Amino acid sequence: MNILFVMYDQLRFDYLGCSGHPTLKTPHFDRVASLGVRFSRAYVQSPICGGSRMCYYTGRYAASHGAQWNGFPLRVGEQTMGDHLRKLGMSCHLIGKTHMKADRAGMERLGLDPDGVIGVRQSECGFDPWVRDDGLWAQGPDGFYDEKRSPYNEYLKSKGYDGDNPWADYANAGIKDDQIASGWMFDNTDLPANIREEDSETPWLTGEAIRFIDATEGPWCAHLSYIKPHWPYIVPEPYASMYGPNDVPPANRSDGERVDAHPVFDTFMNGPIGRAFQDEDVRAKVIPAYMGLIKQCDDQLGRLLDHLESTGQMQDTMIVLTSDHGDYLGDHHLGEKNLFHDASVRVPMIVYDPRPEADATRGTVCEAMVESIDLAATFVEAAGGAVPDHIIEGRSLMPWLRGETPEWRDYVISEYDFSAQPIAVKLGLEPRDCRLFMVFDGRYKLMHCAAPDLRPMLFDLQNDPNELEDLAKVDTHAAVIARLRGYLHNWGLRMSQRVTKSETDIVAMRGASTGKGVLPFLKDGSEVDARLTEKYRGPVRQNHLKD
Repeated sequence: MNILFVMYDQLRFDYLGCSGHPTLKTPHFDRVASLGVRFSRAYVQSPICGGSRMCYYTGRYAASHGAQWNGFPLRVGEQTMGDHLRKLGMSCHLIGKTHMKADRAGMERLGLDPDGVIGVRQSECGFDPWVRDDGLWAQGPDGFYDEKRSPYNEYLKSKGYDGDNPWADYANAGIKDDQIASGWMFDNTDLPANIREEDSETPWLTGEAIRFIDATEGPWCAHLSYIKPHWPYIVPEPYASMYGPNDVPPANRSDGERVDAHPVFDTFMNGPIGRAFQDEDVRAKVIPAYMGLIKQCDDQLGRLLDHLESTGQMQDTMIVLTSDHGDYLGDHHLGEKNLFHDASVRVPMIVYDPRPEADATRGTVCEAMVESIDLAATFVEAAGGAVPDHIIEGRSLMPWLRGETPEWRDYVISEYDFSAQPIAVKLGLEPRDCRLFMVFDGRYKLMHCAAPDLRPMLFDLQNDPNELEDLAKVDTHAAVIARLRGYLHNWGLRMSQRVTKSETDIVAMRGASTGKGVLPFLKDGSEVDARLTEKYRGPVRQNHLKD
């Protein structure tokens, strides 16, 4: 069996037809949901792109792998799903974006050739890259912000789009008053992108995926990772005209959120992105473009599904659809994805397993609390392996796909390190104190800050599903906060770094040192376990034991 692992960047959990969006129709996402299981309560382990993706790729929490922010390198030697799957005879490839930053210092220390097979895999999150494209955002005084020239940019040049950066000038810009109007500016997001639709990013990457499928023998795992619907929020026709201000839902926010707000929350609300998304004119332009980008993604998913069906590969390919995080879009007076409200950390997750064992769950919705790190474990089991749970911290979803009810987790965790953000300076915090943790038990959601002087935030999603009332503003839920902090304490005590020896390895080692024939530190030999005396009965044993 093959695995097609599809990720959409910054796709909210509730902006799909199958999850109940009132006007955005996504028949191809819905098509996969009708064939598989939609996990309705899936949470990422970090709301920031780089940190979240490293959790997906390693199957480990951000505190375990350490790459908690964009540009924080994933340390050399950290095992990824590619490493685990290749042991099982499955190749693992990248088609698109990873936000990976290579640990160049670690590779140099170990003498790894960055252009060799091992060096490339260390640089690409364990994937063998078919094509990597993180976008080529802009050009500044020190050159392009991305380290490598974008293959998509080179594709655009081959199609006749001129300039050094057609990614910015065509794919992510419109035309206003006969001038390039950058999609980075919210005032321009209602313009159609200045590019033929078939040449825009999402169709191009879909074409690369189809080329990969046609050229590659299985079993393979392909990570197809789209840049969209991540900003710049601008899309070509016909998608630019599909939605308008009437399709924009009211922002999920209240004036009460601003009263005695948590300092971190308050600083984000009053930052430039928060202020921009508090402007209804901005939302009226941005959200229709965001919806158009999602609609384009859905159409391209249909193109991909049709190709799999026409080539007879749907019955041999597991398909997973998900996102690295959401997008506030003005909810809670915020933009982007800086905190732990559901708009930010809850993501779509749809899994189709073609095998007969999954027939009983087709078209169902699973409400178990799922973490993004569960996918790495799921892929290992789907490939026929045993999950190395001393390395991978997620849990396989395969039992849920088979209709079983496994013993499951009581809470989910997410982490956010904002030490590289300007708000850290505004709050006067040292980098080590700029860490936030979310603990959610299915009803109560706690946001805990490592800074000792900052209080927590607490929401009761049973009585306040929109997360508008911070119960930690008053001292009435101390017992709930203590219980959730207890979960965080227990999670902090997990075994996360003993990755070179499994539990089974350690059990097998017990007493193995006596295999050399020496049993030291005995008084008279009577202390030796009867099983050991039987195992080591013989001349050497007799030399060292009285009895």
